[in-house]
Amino acid sequence: MKSKIRFFALFLFIYLANVSPGINIFAQGRQRLLMDFHWKFKLGDINDAEKTSFDDSGWRIVNLPHDWSIEGKFSKDAPAGGNGAYLPTGIGWYRKHFKISKNDLDKIIWIEFDGVYMNSDVWINGHHLGHHPYGYTSFYYSITPFLKPGENIASVRVDNSLQPNSRWYTGSGIYRNVWLVKLKPLHFAHWGVYVTTPEVSGNYAIVKVKTKIKNEYRTLKKGILHSVLIDENGNQVSENKIPFSLMPGKSIRLNQKLKVDSPALWSVDSPSLYKLRQTIDVDKNEVDNASTTIGIRKIVYDVNKGFLLNGKHVKMNGVCLHENGGCVGAAVPIAVWKYRLKKLKAMGCNAIRTAHNPPAQEFLDLCDKMGFLVMDEAFDEWEAGKRKYGYHIYFDKYGKQDLTSILMRDRNHPSIVLWSAGNEVPDQKTNKGVKTLRALIDICHRLDPTRPVTTACDDIAADGGATKLSFLNELDIVGYNYVDRWHKRRELYYSIDHHDHPNWKMIGTESESNNGGFRGEYLLGNDSSSINPSYNFRMIDPEQLWKFVDIHDYVIGDFMWTGVDYLGESFWPFKNFFSGVLDLCGFKKDGYYFYQSQWIKKPMLHIFPHWNWKGREGQIIPVLCYTNCNEVELFLNGKSYGEKRIEFPRQGHSGAWNKYAKPVVNPTTADLHLEWDVPYEPGVLKAIGKIDGKIVCTEEVKTTGKPAGIKLIPDRDTINADERDVSMVKVEIVDADGNVVPSADNLVQFKIEGEGKIIGVDNGNPRDLSSFQSPERKAFNGLCLVVIQSTKKSGDINLIAESKGLRQASLKIITKKVKLPPEI
Repeated sequence: MKSKIRFFALFLFIYLANVSPGINIFAQGRQRLLMDFHWKFKLGDINDAEKTSFDDSGWRIVNLPHDWSIEGKFSKDAPAGGNGAYLPTGIGWYRKHFKISKNDLDKIIWIEFDGVYMNSDVWINGHHLGHHPYGYTSFYYSITPFLKPGENIASVRVDNSLQPNSRWYTGSGIYRNVWLVKLKPLHFAHWGVYVTTPEVSGNYAIVKVKTKIKNEYRTLKKGILHSVLIDENGNQVSENKIPFSLMPGKSIRLNQKLKVDSPALWSVDSPSLYKLRQTIDVDKNEVDNASTTIGIRKIVYDVNKGFLLNGKHVKMNGVCLHENGGCVGAAVPIAVWKYRLKKLKAMGCNAIRTAHNPPAQEFLDLCDKMGFLVMDEAFDEWEAGKRKYGYHIYFDKYGKQDLTSILMRDRNHPSIVLWSAGNEVPDQKTNKGVKTLRALIDICHRLDPTRPVTTACDDIAADGGATKLSFLNELDIVGYNYVDRWHKRRELYYSIDHHDHPNWKMIGTESESNNGGFRGEYLLGNDSSSINPSYNFRMIDPEQLWKFVDIHDYVIGDFMWTGVDYLGESFWPFKNFFSGVLDLCGFKKDGYYFYQSQWIKKPMLHIFPHWNWKGREGQIIPVLCYTNCNEVELFLNGKSYGEKRIEFPRQGHSGAWNKYAKPVVNPTTADLHLEWDVPYEPGVLKAIGKIDGKIVCTEEVKTTGKPAGIKLIPDRDTINADERDVSMVKVEIVDADGNVVPSADNLVQFKIEGEGKIIGVDNGNPRDLSSFQSPERKAFNGLCLVVIQSTKKSGDINLIAESKGLRQASLKIITKKVKLPPEI
């Protein structure tokens, strides 16, 4: 009897839901559940692993995001070669057991993948959902028809075996988040909300919202779309309601406008954000909800004035960033990116190019919050390839689909101000490439007419086959990779094309960085009888380029290659490319301070190299200084080596002949650095910086003693107990006085106790091929790094660092309980 009652109740529920729209049967709306924990993983191609009957009891338990390549050993014979940092790739399988209640079977249920590298196939309970080749685009499947009450199984095969398929390290696996989304059949479409700010001023702004709603019931549904805008203080600042009627199996697009008085504008210095909260209401009951973070800002690109943000000229002080996170691989905890971005922000960087693929959603969220301008880049290959198994073999079938998903997912981020359809594509030289570009631009303009499109072109003036003029004329903004590479452009840069094509808008999509290389290494060769410096000439080209970019407003900005060192694009025995101003650990190189000297206003100076040159007494060592002071005096052991002066841009007369608006500097160089030749003797180098005759900053570099101890410096001493948060712990080898010993290479062993684990170690040395998973690391030029991750339990994490002959160090990191996102 009870079973009959349950059957009748279920029948009545389904009948009312599909036949009687006036009856209130709606409960809670959308549920978005994190699906990252307790997957089963097996490396290798496994027969029948998609079947529900398959026995995975012996498989390893992993949490997502997960990158199996970073766990492997470096090998000169790795199929990916230097492209993949000499780490393993291959095929791997994931399986997730999860439960669905009977009450959920009337819902629409999606499984969403933020990123899988690459060639993924997904099954639910043995039913194949689809194949997705591109490793950087997000995708989803509707799994409603294949679910059953009780236990269900998601199986994912990831194939990264065809090598090489990239020019840089990609990682392998489900390296971004996975979500399970439960919806009522009347719901917001996937990526169905699009927000723009067509009218922006200090007095008011108009926020335009386009919303797509789907009705997957079998009957007509009537409802109200309710949109509310909330400021950062939780105050409702605008509201709009619009009724709709929707036939079964159909979609509708609704347009709304919300007026905001005295808006807080999003900018690089003050990245104010709003929450757009939307509900679909039927008979005063919420059936679905959506929350979208937006920023109110106005962007304008001008052929003469460059880039204007909210009516003010802003030069894009940019860096290019690859997605991998060094010792944690491609599955980068968001705290790692926050650690890196904070350093780049302190350098004065305000713009990021996501080279050469769309980034993780959480990365863009950080850029929104921290005030970075983003060039969101789609592809490194179109139809013409660079690597045998690169994206070019998929582009014809999937290129438009992938670009569409990039635009649909990312277009609400206020940080994104420019789309890039490709990087250095060989297609730029062909007539077919022009047609391809036109098609890609059409997609961008259709899905987001508010932002321009560029591509990063490296052959604009190349000998032996330059970029087609028709290709460049298609672009909204012409992107230059290494604008100074060819002939007279070494000195004339953009001016040639600005003269010949006055309607072109121009941006430096990629250029050489200042003093990349190995952090803390300064000499070429091992000749002990003389100094052969490697650090006093590599800055000349970047300095001269920056001088041109800075004083010519029509150049929108410049993206330096790169902000951070990255795995791959290397040659044996190096595991990574070392062009960054931060090394693989996020430690600053000297070039960091050049950009800081040009990009921030707070007085600063930095002198280098270090001053430990035992056995080279009397040899002449060039001492360099980056500064935004206009006078610097250098002392060695109290003896002055003279004052040097710098001024950029130099000032002309103001008001009258031979009159100046600011004190006269009389610069001693036209470069953007200062230099002294100093005979080496141990002691203390001291630089004193002045602005208009007043001392504003000083820096000392000392000859240190021998290594005596270890110092641990966490970027955060309190982290969240969520099994995902991390603390980046800098490890210093110090002398008896606490000074970092710049040549120290001591082996440091790590022990950890409490509610945490070590997920990566490194030292920034491209030659070091020891495992990132090891509990020990040699210091490289005085430093190394250990990355600590929390568990889900609150409590203390105790880290102990030991090295033979040195004082040990210990550190306590506190993990605090936080509200975790719903998970399954």
